[in-house]
Amino acid sequence: MTPKLHLQKLSVGTESVAGLAEWHALTRTQTPDGLPRHITRMWPKREAELLEGGSIFWVIKGELACRQRIMRFDEVIGSDGIRRCAFVLDPELIRVVPTLKRPFQGWRYLKPEDAPMDLPKGREAEEALPASLSAALAEIGIL
Repeated sequence: MTPKLHLQKLSVGTESVAGLAEWHALTRTQTPDGLPRHITRMWPKREAELLEGGSIFWVIKGELACRQRIMRFDEVIGSDGIRRCAFVLDPELIRVVPTLKRPFQGWRYLKPEDAPMDLPKGREAEEALPASLSAALAEIGIL
């Protein structure tokens, strides 16, 4: 299925894709059925498009570094009585070609044609390039 729409979100405080995986492994960050989730204040207005194969692309240390397929959206009512949205995610973190991204608040929609490609098989475990080198390569259009 060709996705119609994706999301991009900063993974605040995360140092690496492995760190994001560790965060998602914590029971308190999971749904009752054991899937990782990210709770946010706003519910996506374009929910139907996101559920047609969309992913959340995680920005880690200034780069789109990986993605997770969006499985569903769950309603969560906080202890303060406020309704929130839980992005329920596939546990698999898929590394993508690192793409520089400036900081932003909340989450943003990401068109499929603007999303970075998945890393080719066998390259998922490679260490990320140093940020300065990655930035220089991106600036000249190589990365």
